[in-house]
Amino acid sequence: MHVLAPGDDTAELVREADTLGVAGGDGSLGSLAALAVARDLPFVCIPFGTRNHFARDAGLPPDPLEALAAFDGTERRVDIGRAGERVFLNNVSLGLYAELVHRRERRRRRRDLFATTRALIKLAADRGRTAGFVVDGEPVHAHVVLVANNAYDLDVFDIGERRRLDEGRLHVYVAHGWRPRTWEERSCTQVTIEHPQAAVDGEPARFDAPVEFRVEPGALRLLVPAA
Repeated sequence: MHVLAPGDDTAELVREADTLGVAGGDGSLGSLAALAVARDLPFVCIPFGTRNHFARDAGLPPDPLEALAAFDGTERRVDIGRAGERVFLNNVSLGLYAELVHRRERRRRRRDLFATTRALIKLAADRGRTAGFVVDGEPVHAHVVLVANNAYDLDVFDIGERRRLDEGRLHVYVAHGWRPRTWEERSCTQVTIEHPQAAVDGEPARFDAPVEFRVEPGALRLLVPAA
């Protein structure tokens, strides 16, 4: 076991591994899942973050100690998404939610205890403003564009759960209102979007536009407890 620290070369750390397990939240999983895919290693997710959306959707037990049983468990193939070459397991959000994530991170770096609250207040003040996107060459004005690795059950302005992780499809959701009652949805295997600021599995990110999103069906060898 190794506790990751800034500056660690994760590729070097897992050079001799025959299985790769990660204890952390959604934001910690993507880069290490990418290593597991690149080396075709079985991957174990131990839910140890704030929300653990991927672990929940994969049906893993929420207790980290119970989830350790996956090391002696069974393998299932699940999909990954890529934004350019960056791996995502859940979704990439562009627009207002991504702005919230970036503002929260900037304030967190300044050790602002009220980072999330202040970001939400500023975001609410901007709720009448839409962002400009170009989706597969078509201009789109919306508050949020969400690119998801498999389909979500969406409820108003909340991201729900996924019923499966092996559909082999991306789902693109477009919200035109501040609190939309419906989302425009399309299903595809790849899509190109021009918009630089994003949140990848809840973590701030910036991309050189345009960004090609694609799905890689069954690319991740996820281990789950046998039960």
